[in-house]
Amino acid sequence: MSAGGGTKAIVAALLANVGIAITKFIAWALSGSSSMLAEAIHSVADSGNQVLLLFGGRRAQREATPLHPFGFGRERYIYAFIVSIVLFSVGGLFALYEAYHKFHEATTSPDKGAITSWQWLPVTVLVIAIILESFSFRTAIVESNAVRGKASWKEFIRRAKAPELPVILLEDLGALVGLIFALFGVCMTLITGNGVWDAVGTMMIGLLLVVIAVVLAIETKSLLLGESATDEHVKAIASAIESGPEVERLIHMRTMHLGPEELLVAAKIAVKHDKTADDVARGIDATERRIREAVPIAKLIYIEPDIYHQKG
Repeated sequence: MSAGGGTKAIVAALLANVGIAITKFIAWALSGSSSMLAEAIHSVADSGNQVLLLFGGRRAQREATPLHPFGFGRERYIYAFIVSIVLFSVGGLFALYEAYHKFHEATTSPDKGAITSWQWLPVTVLVIAIILESFSFRTAIVESNAVRGKASWKEFIRRAKAPELPVILLEDLGALVGLIFALFGVCMTLITGNGVWDAVGTMMIGLLLVVIAVVLAIETKSLLLGESATDEHVKAIASAIESGPEVERLIHMRTMHLGPEELLVAAKIAVKHDKTADDVARGIDATERRIREAVPIAKLIYIEPDIYHQKG
């Protein structure tokens, strides 16, 4: 994923969420709808998450230091993981707490839980928010389509090495579905005059956010632990190594992403036993050049020469 594409999607989502959060808070203050409050907090959490992604992207660009010789590319993974925690706690758990509070209020005093003032406002705000979120979601889809290739959406989210677009995709999808849940809760409350429906809509929002947060946490945890290169890149690197006359064969290889656009390659290659040290050194240099030409994100390459002995 290009950094520009991810940044464009993040900024689009941030601008949409800030504006939507303000209108949702106004609608909640005037109507008292718990679904509106849950959605307002959801938008605040999403806005904070997008700021975290932008901040993580900037910090990841720092040059390597003696203390961190492999650079700071993984900071993008760290901040993406923090996003999942924020979404779970600030978004999901708060919505579930608000749903419990609203449900208790509506069951003990049904009139108190109903929306009695500014009844048209929550519906209007939610419809406008759905339209705005749709534009933000469309931007994330367009930017993702540019890099996901033939992979399905599930495969793209699970295998993407750059966390920003999958995070924005899931956040925007959650925002759209959450708005629909909120619209359902508000409309049913207005129709029936029973605030329990508002609590139901809020609970649905909370459960949705918890599920999305868990998915994000699982995927970003895998990136933090260190994922290998994609199958396509592994095949390309192996082919580049074995295509040169100075390499008899590839004995074994390990790869790991130091960041979305920085790959570590460690390989042991078999060289002919009668080659001089100078020949081996030149062969290793040539092999490294072929690897970088085949996979430009292979920034750090360590090649160990060895004499291959056929077993048996």
